[in-house]
Amino acid sequence: MPVTPLPAPPRRPRRRAAFLAGAAAIAVVGAGSITAFASAHKSVTLDVDGRVTTVETFQGDVAGLLADQGVSVTSRDAVTPGTDGTLRDGGMVVVRYGHEVTLRADGKERSTWVTALDADQALATLAERADDVALVPSRSGGRVSLPLRLDADSPVNLVVGGETQQVADGAAQLDDLLAANDVTVDADDRVTVQRDAPEGGQPAGAGTPTLSVVVEQVRTAERETVTKLSYDKVRKADPDRFEDLEPYVATKGVVGKRVTTWDVTTVDGKVVEREKLSSKVERKPVDQVTVYGTKVRPEPEPEPEPEPKPVAREKSERTASEPKADVVATSGVWAQLAQCESGGDPTTNTGNGYYGLYQFSQQTWAAMGGSGLPSDASASEQTMRAQKLQAQSGWGQWPGCAAKLGLL
Repeated sequence: MPVTPLPAPPRRPRRRAAFLAGAAAIAVVGAGSITAFASAHKSVTLDVDGRVTTVETFQGDVAGLLADQGVSVTSRDAVTPGTDGTLRDGGMVVVRYGHEVTLRADGKERSTWVTALDADQALATLAERADDVALVPSRSGGRVSLPLRLDADSPVNLVVGGETQQVADGAAQLDDLLAANDVTVDADDRVTVQRDAPEGGQPAGAGTPTLSVVVEQVRTAERETVTKLSYDKVRKADPDRFEDLEPYVATKGVVGKRVTTWDVTTVDGKVVEREKLSSKVERKPVDQVTVYGTKVRPEPEPEPEPEPKPVAREKSERTASEPKADVVATSGVWAQLAQCESGGDPTTNTGNGYYGLYQFSQQTWAAMGGSGLPSDASASEQTMRAQKLQAQSGWGQWPGCAAKLGLL
């Protein structure tokens, strides 16, 4: 009997294969997402004017990173790399804000913009543009300030009135540094911040200041100078005075005085400017007048025989209780004149060429007929010859005492 084959079983749908294919597809998509996530996440170092932080970001460019961190920049600021630069993991973004400063170069001042971490860095950059560069701080309400720190890495020198001291914290603001060191700056003082050239042209060592804050103390005050005005020496002829008599000073010379007032400006104690305000003569000079005689002395008349001259004892032999001989030759004006000239002592010898009661010179004594020294003659003879001299020449022979006694 023929055998009838059994019918083949029906084919099952391929659902597992489809599932496996879908699962595979899902696995592929997931792996792509993980790869994209990993490529978007970055760790970046951000330096904003010296404030350094590490930032985790998914941003792809610098502009996005700065926006995320709230850092606003303008065209005056410096960003490295640029704001359109691409961010990379482990990269660094540096922002330096722009600061307007007053620059003194070659003796002139002008404003400029700098993007620097501190004043030291700014001056190092500006030195490439001009020689003798310094920063001039702004003034406001007694405050002296710069828009950026002094030196973020090193100490600075503080020079006040020519005296220098080193300040360890160079990263301070200018006004804070001055206040911390008790430096008061008035309106006339000059303040500059400048970079020092290393000695011998060698680079400065670690911890050596390369920046100096210089405060020049300017003072303005009135000062007086006194100038002496010399007097002239004048000789005046007296026709009534004998020519053989010694000249005498009739008017003593007096030095004059001129006072000049100046407006003087000093910088650190040294005078830099003087302006004359006034000049006046406070005392005029007085000429010195010396009088000399021009009158020719007549020949002396014959003299009567002199009285016998008493023997004079040496002064050393006199006792303290013994009165002087012929102390006063006569009374009245001649006694007063003798007292004034010699103290009334007929034996007076002053040692300067004048002798006796009336201080005759040897020449005048001889002209009046005397012999020997006047101080060896008697008081009466001295008085007689003095009276003769007065009759011929007047009281001007004794100018000082005659004036004192009212005889001139």
